[in-house]
Amino acid sequence: MSVWYASLFTDFDIYLFKEGRHYNLYLKLGSHPMEVSGRQGTYFAVWAPNADQVSVMGEFNGWSRDSHQLHVRLDGSGIWEGFIPDVEIGVMYKYHIKSKYHLYHVEKSDPFAFRREVPPQTASIVSKLEYQWNDQAWIDERKNKAGQPQPYSVYELHLGSWRRKPEEDNRPLTYRELADELPRYVKDLGFTHVELMPVMHHPFSGSWGYQITGYFAAHSLLGEPEDLMYLIDVLHQHGIGVIMDWVPSHFPSDEHGLAYFDGTHLFEHADPRKGFHPDWNSYIFNYGRSEVRSFLISNALFWLDKYHVDGLRVDAVASMLYLDYSRKEGEWIPNEHGGRENLEAISFLKEFNHAVHNNFPEVLTIAEESTAWPAVTGPVENGGLGFNMKWMMGWMHDTLHYFSTDPIYRRYHQGEITFSLVYAFSERFMLPLSHDEVVHGKGSLLNKMPGDDWQRFANLRTLYAYMYAHPGAKLLFMGADIAQGSEWNHDSSLDWHLLQYGPHHGIQELLRELNAIYKAEPAMYAHSFSPEGFQWVDINDAHNSVISFLRKGNNPGDEILVVCNLTPALHEHYRMGVPHAGEWVQVFNSDDSRYGGSNVHNLEPIPSMPEPFHGQEHSVTLKLPPMAVTYFKLSSRQNQA
Repeated sequence: MSVWYASLFTDFDIYLFKEGRHYNLYLKLGSHPMEVSGRQGTYFAVWAPNADQVSVMGEFNGWSRDSHQLHVRLDGSGIWEGFIPDVEIGVMYKYHIKSKYHLYHVEKSDPFAFRREVPPQTASIVSKLEYQWNDQAWIDERKNKAGQPQPYSVYELHLGSWRRKPEEDNRPLTYRELADELPRYVKDLGFTHVELMPVMHHPFSGSWGYQITGYFAAHSLLGEPEDLMYLIDVLHQHGIGVIMDWVPSHFPSDEHGLAYFDGTHLFEHADPRKGFHPDWNSYIFNYGRSEVRSFLISNALFWLDKYHVDGLRVDAVASMLYLDYSRKEGEWIPNEHGGRENLEAISFLKEFNHAVHNNFPEVLTIAEESTAWPAVTGPVENGGLGFNMKWMMGWMHDTLHYFSTDPIYRRYHQGEITFSLVYAFSERFMLPLSHDEVVHGKGSLLNKMPGDDWQRFANLRTLYAYMYAHPGAKLLFMGADIAQGSEWNHDSSLDWHLLQYGPHHGIQELLRELNAIYKAEPAMYAHSFSPEGFQWVDINDAHNSVISFLRKGNNPGDEILVVCNLTPALHEHYRMGVPHAGEWVQVFNSDDSRYGGSNVHNLEPIPSMPEPFHGQEHSVTLKLPPMAVTYFKLSSRQNQA
């Protein structure tokens, strides 16, 4: 059984690959079952320009390192390829690479393999992605709604620890088992999207998927690629979009992975000042290398193409943008202009966003970017990076610090809760309360809240109600939906048993209601990213720690008055300016007893008075429940002045 000459590459493929503009390399590189001259078998192709010899070793040849040597192309591409008859789908294999340098040789997993062995095993598996999708209605609607204002309420989760099977050695649910439970749960709570922490193949579960060795392979611990496709399909059938975390910023040093692939620093920068990440002990991609750009952008489009993913949240963008990120003086190399900006990474991110939006105009790209870098969500053609949204990290830090402050001192921190609106429309923001805030000793959201049990739950309800009223898309990490008391642990299930207790069940009820209002009321999302959708009523009542603002749609009748009472003090007669005459009706109250609150309500419609206040032409007198957020809406405008 020898290696036959065969190729899937055209001259144009090679040209695009060398230019860094081949965006579907997954159709060419890797292993592909096919027929050549009437014989079934598998075609293999791998990029290893500094190799002296590349062989396929596997079950079919007793894991021989030399018996099946691939042929190197003679066009300088560095691609080794060949067809091996009778190698079938399901066969395990690796590449044995002998370098031109230092007598180095190594066994590598296939960077383009669609399937991998379950860790800690490292073989690749010959695979053909074949799945019959049933989500055309979703895809059509996604295209129809592209570019229109819409609510984005995202439930972030780690698939391996959402639910587990304690009766079966505490194993995680498989993709298929998740498909039976997750879509129903997310739809019931009213979230519009899920965001999956990386499901690409990773060797160590403690990395939560952020240290990837198999960029084109679904993590095999939870099932086969088609099983993940089935989960995404069922989510789509339930009307739920799927955002997937994507990690082009760094990769681990595991010997079977991308690092030192052909005896040289092929995928990573050779100079550790640019190629090694001090925070994560991992390697940084060489964004200036054309073939690496082709690899990464092909990977992004692969998940959109083959897995029907609706969005990519790009991890650790800040670490890509700055050459001195997390480095001391002398540990980094300035760019050609002497600056700290990583020009190659900036160029890559622009190219990535251009490629995604060119091929999938309705798909979202979201940046986790924590600095003041300008125009992250600006169009590429105008000099921006081209993302659809950016995580609003400043809002998250200020808000969590404010809510962790004892209410008696909040009057001195009024600026923390109002500052986000100074820059809220400088980018298209998503408000994240993510997994990063409930790990590494930071405690759960509930346990960040001060006071006794009643106050902690009231604080949490207030935080969520304020978040949903604040301009921008929303993201909440699993466990926050049941007010989990313990910090997230990737090795165990969420504490679902807590739902038998009223305050925890009340938090879930609150989120169900907030999602319903968010989706039903145009004022809450029609202008999420522009100042037309927001107007302060009063930010100056620091003495009482009360803030109030209007959310606006396209019609005055859509406007919602949001009043946040951020201490446990009850205010029986609180005067508030309103823009329109008529009766204002309470449409939401986080203090409702259904959520675990004290049930202080404005039960009757509240007539406005023709007395200007807070810069508005009219005013109303409200009852402000303790530690609560209330929403009001105009019920009738017949008395408008």
